[in-house]
Amino acid sequence: MAFEGLSSRLQGAVKRLGRKGKITEADLKEMMREVRLALLEADVNFKVVKEFVKKVNERALGANVIEALSPAQQVVDIVNEELTILMGTEQVPFQFSVKPPTVVMMVGLQGAGKTTTVGKLANYLKKHHHKRPLLVAGDIYRPAAIEQLKTIGNQLDMPVFSLGDTLSPVDIAKQAVDKAILDGRDLVIIDTAGRLHVNEELMSELENIKAATNPTEILLVVDAMTGQDAVNVAQAFNDRLDITGVVITKLDGDTRGGAALSIRQITGKPIKFTGQGEKLDNIEPFYPERMASRILGMGDMMTLIERAKQEFDEKEAEKMAAKIRENTFNFNDFIAQMDQMANMGPLEDLLKMIPGISNMPGIDKVKVDPKDMAHMKAIILSMTPAERENPDLLSQSRRKRIAKGSGQTLMQVNRMIKQFNESRKMMNQMSKGNMSGLENLMGTGIKGKLGKLAMKQMMKKASKKAKKKKR
Repeated sequence: MAFEGLSSRLQGAVKRLGRKGKITEADLKEMMREVRLALLEADVNFKVVKEFVKKVNERALGANVIEALSPAQQVVDIVNEELTILMGTEQVPFQFSVKPPTVVMMVGLQGAGKTTTVGKLANYLKKHHHKRPLLVAGDIYRPAAIEQLKTIGNQLDMPVFSLGDTLSPVDIAKQAVDKAILDGRDLVIIDTAGRLHVNEELMSELENIKAATNPTEILLVVDAMTGQDAVNVAQAFNDRLDITGVVITKLDGDTRGGAALSIRQITGKPIKFTGQGEKLDNIEPFYPERMASRILGMGDMMTLIERAKQEFDEKEAEKMAAKIRENTFNFNDFIAQMDQMANMGPLEDLLKMIPGISNMPGIDKVKVDPKDMAHMKAIILSMTPAERENPDLLSQSRRKRIAKGSGQTLMQVNRMIKQFNESRKMMNQMSKGNMSGLENLMGTGIKGKLGKLAMKQMMKKASKKAKKKKR
């Protein structure tokens, strides 16, 4: 996540405060210094930092935190609330036109990921709002921009409106809206041209497209990796186009991410979506309160639940739970679970969304190599259908054959089968036993799909403890 550095530094400051039963004004001053440095290092605008620290400090002193029973927790609550306010307080939903089609202009500098974001947004609105998008190739200057959008359209099975690179982008946009009305398309997303920097020619063209199409949404695509420049770019585009919102891309990159904390405060315009990863479903609505919780290591259960709902079929989840209870969970089920988890995103990112997990020592070093998953899959796919359905058939001679067929060693095959059997046994025991500990970890009433994620983490710990006892 882009806020990794900011997150660890803020959490460190909170932990130091948390060790004290009581805190002094000097302790509070020291923490505010750490918060200030953390925000500045994350590339948050210095004016925004100054105002933020001032508000937190005033609230902390005004709330008599020094005399409180749990001073650290009160400070965390105040920082959390102020971070949420800084990023916009509430999620601002995408606006649809009362009279279709809804026209969306995607604007931004070259290299921000604008064309890919056009596809991601179209895919999101089609899935979640049942819209029928028309993608418009309005970038006639960048080499291969039109072909890139056509490729995206093919992948999503969506039409792409293109008139080549000879007509003006204004004419292309106008004709695209007419075409959408004719074909009954209720959403038009225009991929506009970008430049390497803000200039008069770019802005004039965008203003003309806006005048010709009357868009409901003008979304500025900003690359989180551009740091402080992202704020300046947002300000320039907002001054000329009066943007309706911002999409921040590459939030999964190795970047400080402070731009996201500054844009709302500087421009007054909301961050509506964030993009993480290259896949065309890697886009999420931006929720300030959830992002604040993640930055402070408090998890993000709501996003985790929503991802799980998208990837897990309710009936299939019930069948899987029954199989675990009856101890008939097999390798076919294991592969299905692995694929569904992979679709939700990197496991290390999902773990950090669980409250409490993100504060565990060493969690920031947890990395799941996709190659390991591929090797496990190769081993399972080298089994016969009967072996996958009945793991008890796997004799030593069969394992040797599987190792040869999968290109793995016999030791790797034995290890994977042992891990599978231990996991199956523990899942069966937990499904029959008391689930209250899991409920406390995951939040009241949350079991099933998300419970399995916590189970896996708990199984890993139990397995390590068992190995230590054997030694």
